[in-house]
Amino acid sequence: MSATVRQAWRATLQLVVAAAMAFGMYLFITVLLITAVATLAVVGAWMLPETVILIRRIAGAKRHQVAAWTGRAVPEAYQPIEGTLRERLRIAVRDPGTRTDARWMLAYYVYGALFLLAVPLWPLGLVVDGTRCGLLRRDALVLPLISRLADLDAHWSEALLKPSPGARLAERVEELTVTRADAIAAHGAELRRIERDLHDGAQARLVSLSLRIGLARRAYDSDPESARGLLLDAQEQAEAALTELRHVVRGIHPPILTDRGLAGAVRALAAAGGIEVAVDVSGLEDSDGPRPPAAVEAAAYFVVAEALTNAAKHSGCDHAEVHLTRTARGVAVRVRDDGRGGAEASGPAATPSTTGGSGLLGMRRRIAALDGHMTVTSPVGGPTVIEVELPCVW
Repeated sequence: MSATVRQAWRATLQLVVAAAMAFGMYLFITVLLITAVATLAVVGAWMLPETVILIRRIAGAKRHQVAAWTGRAVPEAYQPIEGTLRERLRIAVRDPGTRTDARWMLAYYVYGALFLLAVPLWPLGLVVDGTRCGLLRRDALVLPLISRLADLDAHWSEALLKPSPGARLAERVEELTVTRADAIAAHGAELRRIERDLHDGAQARLVSLSLRIGLARRAYDSDPESARGLLLDAQEQAEAALTELRHVVRGIHPPILTDRGLAGAVRALAAAGGIEVAVDVSGLEDSDGPRPPAAVEAAAYFVVAEALTNAAKHSGCDHAEVHLTRTARGVAVRVRDDGRGGAEASGPAATPSTTGGSGLLGMRRRIAALDGHMTVTSPVGGPTVIEVELPCVW
């Protein structure tokens, strides 16, 4: 009986909050009427976007209340209201989320008073259920109805506040637009990096190699010993140029990924680092099924490489962990170090290079280009945890 009473009390509090919100909206209708009249009179058109923003906050509060009761988050999809007055008015009127919130508010004026139905259930339930549970040893009958009323309020609110398909589509289009822009920026930064590496490294060495071969050819007949020395220098320059070219190729797509797969490449990366790294692989060994697509492997590899480089250079840690996991939706990567933290808020790890191809920004862009998701947890004092989800079809 005590558990039933506690649950009924929780449901009553839920209904009280819902009723208070409904009463507030009864008062808020005055604001809506003033806004509508002022908008029609043109002079108060600036009030409409602000009123829509206020409605969004009210709907957001209801979403949080429903999520707290049901344990299920209620998503929202709004276009940001910003820009000139004309643009703000257009967004406020045309945003599908505005129509969703308006529909919910109209319905909530009616079912927001479910609390009134719960009030008479308390005295009736204490008598009936007290008798059933205390004397007859049977289950409660009346007080659970209060929980059902709270469930009904949450169910209706969740159904009405869910974004419409049009709103979700608009949000997805905006997300893909930003992702495409980031992918283009990351691609441009990568091309500039390759161009710079070729110009400053391999190209310079090849020019020096060509000059030495030319000098050796001219000195071959008159001074064979000098020509031999120039040829030895040319050979060293050729080997250095090959090394530079291999470095550039590894920056585009590490050959070790092709040869050893993601698990083997990450283990080699961990072994070559300046700190102790523990690698745990689940479901991504060669014997565990098909390999992820090359783009997914490359993105996961570069995330691990960048995270371990930042940990070794900037965090002051002496130990890190890398977890690679095959999931039903793709590949999950988790890198944790026990350093000083603060990677996202400040420090070199949070600052991308001038090309935008390194640091956390470069990692986010690379992941976003594949429609992946990345979260960074790095409180001051540590630890730093980077978690990445890369979708792919197995």
